[in-house]
Amino acid sequence: MIKLEKQRTNPFEDSNWNALLAAQPKRSFFHTSEWAKVLVDTYGYTPVYFGAGRAGGVSSWLPLMEVDSWLTGRRGISLPFTDDCEPLCAEAGTFEKLFEDAVEFGKSRGWKYIEIRGGRELLHEVPASLSFYGHALDLTAGEDGLFSRLDSSVRRAIRKAEKAGVTVELLQSLEAVRIFYALQCQTRKKHGLPPQPFCFFLNIHRHILSQNLGIVVLARHQGRPVAGAVYFNFGDQAIYKFGASDETYQDVRGGNLVMWAAIKEHLRRGAKRLDFGRTSIGNEGLRRFKLGWGTAEHRIEYMKFDLRKNEFVTDVDGTAGWHTQVFRRMPDCLARTAGMVLYKHWA
Repeated sequence: MIKLEKQRTNPFEDSNWNALLAAQPKRSFFHTSEWAKVLVDTYGYTPVYFGAGRAGGVSSWLPLMEVDSWLTGRRGISLPFTDDCEPLCAEAGTFEKLFEDAVEFGKSRGWKYIEIRGGRELLHEVPASLSFYGHALDLTAGEDGLFSRLDSSVRRAIRKAEKAGVTVELLQSLEAVRIFYALQCQTRKKHGLPPQPFCFFLNIHRHILSQNLGIVVLARHQGRPVAGAVYFNFGDQAIYKFGASDETYQDVRGGNLVMWAAIKEHLRRGAKRLDFGRTSIGNEGLRRFKLGWGTAEHRIEYMKFDLRKNEFVTDVDGTAGWHTQVFRRMPDCLARTAGMVLYKHWA
């Protein structure tokens, strides 16, 4: 039997970390050291990335962060505020060793549970704690091919925005982040959720946008910002992470023009895949929006291992509930304060 070498690392203390990711077929932007820095600098989480490999080098990784909260307890999450973060591991046997190491470490730290966002097939018959839709767009068809695959309603919306005189900017500046954040606060209120704290977006600018690993796309109508989105990129992959709009100007379809501009920009940058993030199973409207862009749909499944019960458990998607009504009615300043206080504990 070949013995596995095991180690733990902090990705942004390893200058070679992102280069190591290049050889991983399941890599995504969320595995990068830049995303880890955003989470650590904003919320103070502690990275504990478990690695294993044959003699000569570690080649498999289970990225985890310790969330230490007086409100929701101490636990390990792979990774907080991440849509999908599959273990970087090709073999189920190797992953089981990584997971055993994480369980042992978690128990020593008093974790309540470990949550892994993706890679359920590595643990065979384990039940999913949560399930979401994922959507990804294959960009290799080129601009003309992609436009022809759009749903007819999406093509009409793009043309309507252009005819209405909507303009689009692709930016990486702090001012663009501020403009997007104002739109984001409006959108979160509409959905009955507090906005992430502004320092989260400041750190996105500092660690991601300023390093040319992402863009802010803003749409304006008669000079006024009406829609925007934030995208991250790593290698030949990109992800649509945040979208927002001013509902007052919904009829000019600025959001559609934002997405089309982003698709064309990532084509220009040489990206081969644009990930549209996760969608709650019950959010049929958002699901239809993403399918309308010609995306392929797949399932994103999380696993949650309760360290006190020593078993995998199921969970409930808490996106919607009584709290959404509270946040919809909450004054803007109070909602922002709630976001500053709560997101660290929600993870």
